Amino acid sequence: MSDSSDSDSSVFEGFKLYRYTPSAVAAAIFCVIFLASTVYMAWKNFRTRSWFFTAMVVGGLMEGIGYIGRILSHSNPEALNPYIMQSILLLVAPALYAASIYVVLGRLMRKLHTERFSLIRINWLTKFFVTGDVLSFFVQSGGGGFLAGAKDQSDVNLGQTVIIVGLVIQILWFGGFILVSVVFHYRMRVVPIVIEKRSWRTLMYVLYVASAMIMVRSVFRVIEFVQGNDGSIMRNEVWLYIFDAVLMATVIVLFCIFHPSEYLQENEEEYRMGSRDREELAAVMPPQHYAAVRDY
Repeated sequence: MSDSSDSDSSVFEGFKLYRYTPSAVAAAIFCVIFLASTVYMAWKNFRTRSWFFTAMVVGGLMEGIGYIGRILSHSNPEALNPYIMQSILLLVAPALYAASIYVVLGRLMRKLHTERFSLIRINWLTKFFVTGDVLSFFVQSGGGGFLAGAKDQSDVNLGQTVIIVGLVIQILWFGGFILVSVVFHYRMRVVPIVIEKRSWRTLMYVLYVASAMIMVRSVFRVIEFVQGNDGSIMRNEVWLYIFDAVLMATVIVLFCIFHPSEYLQENEEEYRMGSRDREELAAVMPPQHYAAVRDY
């Protein structure tokens, strides 16, 4: 597979780029969904100056281009370049979705002035999770590169192992992120900092749904690469669309509908406590915790 020509001459015996003919219709549908959502997301980011959400746009663009690769593969399933394009782009794009989600949680905590409710210091929260995400991104990309240049089955095994390691890193970091999110949400619920006028909870639920979908997709990809090139998942295209395309398309569409700017750029007064709220807060919070938020 080290030859970059669009032929099957570089594919060694026993390894196939596809074990089916990729559906051009399905790929075209998701290509349109991803690219249309990406254009809208880019416009929304520009209009609201939400540059922190740029990674979501890049991830959506990578997904759309990846499905263009699958469209090209329909007419020539043995062409190497379209295969590499779709394989690597669809593999690593969700890591950029994850990075966007990490940033949103940190910004939400700062917006609500509730940094003390985070398991990780707010100054390190985004850096910690994005660092793990970047590591996962490059490890998966490296594994994809190994597969693209594979000359024999041992090279394929190495590439698949590296990809699995990258996906496991993503799963572990995402699991930690979900834990931090749940603890933060729980502390916000049990401590009556009355921030009810605008639904910050809506954004939290969106983060939960998006996180769950990325987690399921990552687990699916681990199973896919553990099974190998001749596994049941790689023999049936439908699984890719059910556990990857549909889930990742839902994530970007979800954020198009519930764009973070709608929750992170609201009037500061919407979130401030009145005197009655402060009295209720002082009655239930430990003094050291109340001192951290009493002037909010």
